[in-house]
Amino acid sequence: MFPFFQNARIWIFLAFYVDFLYNILDFYNHQQLEEVGMTRKTAQTYGNDSIVTLKGADRVRLRPAVIFGSDGLEGCQHSFFEILSNSIDEAREGFGDQILVTRYADGSLEVEDFGRGVPMDYNEKEGRYNWELVYCELYAGGKYNNDEGENYMYSLGLNGLGACATQYASEWFHVTSLRDGTRYELQFERGEPVGELQATPYSGRRTGTITRWRPDRDVFTEIAISEEYFRDMLKRQAVVNAGLTFLFRNEVEKGRFEEQSWCYENGIADYLAERIGENGLTTPFFARGERQGRDREDKPLYKVKLEAAFAFSVSVQLLEYYHNSSYLEHGGSPDKAVRSAFVSVIDAHLKAAGKYNKNETKITFSDVADCLVFISNSHSTRTSYENQTKKAITNRFIQEAMTDFLKSTLEVYFIECRAEAEKLCEQVLRNKQIRESAEQARQNARKKLSGTMDISSRVEKFVDCRTKDTSRRELYIVEGDSALGSVVQGRNSEFQAVMPVRGKILNCMKAEYGRIFKSDIITDLLKVLGCGVEVKSGSKELSSFDINALRWNKIIICTDADVDGFQIRVLILAMLYRLVPTLINEGYVYIAESPLYEITCRDQTYFAYDDREKAEILASLGGAKCTIQRSKGLGENEPEMMSLTTMSPATRRLIQVTPDDAAATADMFDLLPGDNLAGRKEYIAQNGADWLELADIF
Repeated sequence: MFPFFQNARIWIFLAFYVDFLYNILDFYNHQQLEEVGMTRKTAQTYGNDSIVTLKGADRVRLRPAVIFGSDGLEGCQHSFFEILSNSIDEAREGFGDQILVTRYADGSLEVEDFGRGVPMDYNEKEGRYNWELVYCELYAGGKYNNDEGENYMYSLGLNGLGACATQYASEWFHVTSLRDGTRYELQFERGEPVGELQATPYSGRRTGTITRWRPDRDVFTEIAISEEYFRDMLKRQAVVNAGLTFLFRNEVEKGRFEEQSWCYENGIADYLAERIGENGLTTPFFARGERQGRDREDKPLYKVKLEAAFAFSVSVQLLEYYHNSSYLEHGGSPDKAVRSAFVSVIDAHLKAAGKYNKNETKITFSDVADCLVFISNSHSTRTSYENQTKKAITNRFIQEAMTDFLKSTLEVYFIECRAEAEKLCEQVLRNKQIRESAEQARQNARKKLSGTMDISSRVEKFVDCRTKDTSRRELYIVEGDSALGSVVQGRNSEFQAVMPVRGKILNCMKAEYGRIFKSDIITDLLKVLGCGVEVKSGSKELSSFDINALRWNKIIICTDADVDGFQIRVLILAMLYRLVPTLINEGYVYIAESPLYEITCRDQTYFAYDDREKAEILASLGGAKCTIQRSKGLGENEPEMMSLTTMSPATRRLIQVTPDDAAATADMFDLLPGDNLAGRKEYIAQNGADWLELADIF
């Protein structure tokens, strides 16, 4: 009885204890449910007091993207441009011929002009001081009546937002205005004025405005504007503001500045000549004109001033549009006008001259753009930008006026420059033929590469892996059938596939697309990749490349460590660079390093991938007797050696192909395996001696 009684007491105690815990848990859950219920009730409350308005600086500081297009670096850059544009508008009105921009080491910026100075005193009409209207009131400015012949007829700033919004978005903001024999000074911090307007007598002759501020990291996620942005921006503004000098001062260390200035006396005409250089198919042509009209019958009449400079070139392509000094990155109305006018006039001339073959399709704008260098600079008293960032305009009349202006200009050009016009027409037709050939080649490639059947059954000698998980799959592109056997035996068949290439493939940097896609080796490899090709073409239907269709996580080029192997490696890289450059840019392409030396000592084998490693291994052996063999070709290696040195993720060495500078990479491919024969000869003459020891010429 005693043991049972003792056990019973324990069970009774446990029962009471468990019941106690359940009571606590029930109480806790009840409290939690009440809190959740209260929270939900509070969150669902939406009444008359829920509507709020942002006031003062909060209108910009809490929603900067509404004004500047972004709360990141691009928005911060645009806030700078808002201040710069006010100085440009002053210069365009004839007040000042120089603008100074300073980038300080502490992150602050300064814009100084020699205009009339911002009015600061009391405004009887508005009943407030002008400094309040300009820097503390959105939609206040002096450019609303520009179409009535008052100030700033062709101004960059229109909405009365820029100066105020930039002040609101700054950590601190300091303004100095010199006008009416007075020096006015204002200081703000995070959108609020600090102290009163300071006005002191000023006896100097110069006038103008000096604005220095530091963008606020509480408003923008990034405020470190690069000096390259300023150089590009100020050069563009010099291009479209003929005769106006822009000086950029960059503080590289405390008190030491680097300076650079830009000035184009003849504006876009000088800039076009600079871009063309000696590579023009035709000489530059410049025209200007004026139009007047409405966007709609019931809309106000306004004026448009138009300038255009163009030439044709086989090596330079450029389309740049500017309106009221703002660079229209996305074009809008001017871009539509250029496309319509150039195609219409050139197509009409080709038809009149009988240049088309029977039933031949007409040219497209891409045929013209491939050899066109065009810059426009327009101004209007009324402008409809897509948004405050001013990267495109949408005025219907500007599009119509510019289309008519360009058509009449081109008709004059075809009369005055008949010989050059014939040359450009021949080039446009040549571009059309190249485009159509590329499109046909891509269509043929798509047909050849299409299909859903298993690639292992339709690509000769391709050996697939078992897994379908593309995040693990690796494709080894190997040199020839001899290497295929040892690589297949040395691989991990779960996730490693093998594709042999037979000998040296076609040099894709030189060959036309039609010839490239006749190569079974290349098309088989493209089938195995699965992502299609990136043939340059204007047809969206032929854009067959799809990175999501790529079947591999790694594409590994594996060739012998000799001259022939290196040449095959370069040819494969050239093919990938020409047909699927995104694979290189996205980091999918690798090179498998093959060992150069096999060193055997005391039943131990070491592999050296270059002469330096060989010397290090020999030094570590301390002079012990060993056998050194230059590594054999991949086809002669044992499967175990292939696995150890080339295939196993734990021991292999892979070099990721990542073009850090795409332009430099393109130039080098053009120079070495490409068509640039003269450049290749010059390069060999200058650098050949450095590689003579490695040349296989003995």
